[in-house]
Amino acid sequence: MTKNKIKEFGLNLKKLRLEKKLSQEELANLSGLHRTYIGCVERGEKNITIKNLYKISKALNINIKGLFID
Repeated sequence: MTKNKIKEFGLNLKKLRLEKKLSQEELANLSGLHRTYIGCVERGEKNITIKNLYKISKALNINIKGLFID
């Protein structure tokens, strides 16, 4: 993914998290990931793995495809 796409993904993840009224810490707990990792992904500082995409989609109760913007 390009840097812009990684940032877009992060912003979309943040939007979805906020729609579910979850803090970064709550999403981290639900997904089994660290809060700082969630923040880094949302800011586009980290390129997320497929394994962690799956964990976050399950925590948000959405399909992995739903994490991406068309």
